[in-house]
Amino acid sequence: MTRERFTMKNTKYDFTTVVDRKNTNSVKWDFFDDDLPMWVADMDFKVAPKIQEAIVKRASHPIYGYTFIPDELFEAYINWWERRYDFKMSKEEMAYSTGVMSSISAMIKCLTEIGEEILIQSPVYHVFSYFIEDNHRKVLDNELVYENGGYKIDFEDLDEKLSRVNVMILCNPHNPVGKIWSREDLDKIEDLCLKHDVTLISDEIHCDLTNPDVKYNPFRSADNVIRCLSPSKSFNIAGFQSSIVQTQNLELLNKIKTGIHLDNSDSCNVFATTAVIAAYNDSEDWFEELMEVLYENKQIVDEFLTNELPIIKLVQCDATYLLWLDCSKLNVHSKVLCEFLRENQGLFLSPGHEFDGNGKNFLRMNIACPKDLLLQGLYKLKSGIITYKTFNK
Repeated sequence: MTRERFTMKNTKYDFTTVVDRKNTNSVKWDFFDDDLPMWVADMDFKVAPKIQEAIVKRASHPIYGYTFIPDELFEAYINWWERRYDFKMSKEEMAYSTGVMSSISAMIKCLTEIGEEILIQSPVYHVFSYFIEDNHRKVLDNELVYENGGYKIDFEDLDEKLSRVNVMILCNPHNPVGKIWSREDLDKIEDLCLKHDVTLISDEIHCDLTNPDVKYNPFRSADNVIRCLSPSKSFNIAGFQSSIVQTQNLELLNKIKTGIHLDNSDSCNVFATTAVIAAYNDSEDWFEELMEVLYENKQIVDEFLTNELPIIKLVQCDATYLLWLDCSKLNVHSKVLCEFLRENQGLFLSPGHEFDGNGKNFLRMNIACPKDLLLQGLYKLKSGIITYKTFNK
């Protein structure tokens, strides 16, 4: 992220109003009793108007029966990816699922055997490990190397460990570190997976959420690559629980479809397809503004930490609205620090140790919120850190 101040254009949409989400059964705002939750990955912005209008229109019909997945949903994905990434795929290469993690859980079961190791790259989205272990498989970690304030892949270690697995789960962009893997990195990963006959599951749910002028690198199509996609993060519609799996390997896709079906994860709720189609087809201008707002928020955090709280370092990122904060100079475990901030300030960030790797020195902060909430969070963070240091001299 550059230190040069980014200036937003005039906005058409409302990204400043703080919407009260209490008493809506929100996981983020109602599940725990915190003043300011900045942990789980959904946004505190109003949804794109075209999505809301489409949902209201569908809701006006008085019957909410069983729903099938129309071709228009797959076409919305196809057109979005071709338009934004010059990437072509077809309906025949796609399978519907209620969510990326539902898909990954099904693939763990249908592509591996009980007791097998599955490779991931920590620090990484902690639910990967949960689902691997809950399905009675074992985690094999190709831990990312933290160097000069950024992360890179240990390819020598990756080469050795791929020889021991049948499946690797890649996160691109990487959650929580916010890194888009380079074309060179992706080509190396693909070559090593082909060398060891490994199926690659690529979680690309955050792929749209890049910094302005940063190009996302999708994995090239190959017979051993399975792509997991969803608009839920990009358009703040996670509650509709909708995603797809895409691969050009149709034999592999049929196996995955069976696994998803056996998990009963291949049916959609009555509003899901409406939301996805309205997002991809009618809300791109809203999304373009969103990217500018998120980047401005990142700059606000960067400047605040530099000027007000230099003991915390922001890991520079290319994508996502989840910031990875290096707290190593405090010499405190992330679990302890997170609990202190919640008790002392009512600020809930994600403790980095949950993501494994070197995460015990980090906190993850969700900055997808109006500026007023963001500033509240930053001042709570500053006050909490000052208080913690005072108590722990």
